[in-house]
Amino acid sequence: MTIIVTAEFTPKDGSYDQVVAALSPAIAEVHEEPGCQLYAIHESPGGQIMMIEKWESTELLDAHGEGDAVKRLNASLEGLLEKPVEVTRLVPIPAGTSHQGAL
Repeated sequence: MTIIVTAEFTPKDGSYDQVVAALSPAIAEVHEEPGCQLYAIHESPGGQIMMIEKWESTELLDAHGEGDAVKRLNASLEGLLEKPVEVTRLVPIPAGTSHQGAL
């Protein structure tokens, strides 16, 4: 079963562009990791940056969380965020067809 993850990044005042610049290189890099089906960033209405991820399994997601790409990403965000990243793991609830009811 796939795992959906959201990670909310809240930039400090004046550091929005720096946070985007820190996150952007990880997009292509993480898409090369085993099990990554989606790794994308979007702007939230309140000025936060929302990362949306889709992984084949919890095990592959956990491996990603301990990998070098995440370590580099965390280092590049040092001092740029207002608060810690808020990470949420979501599991689809089957509804409709397989294409309608899951991300």
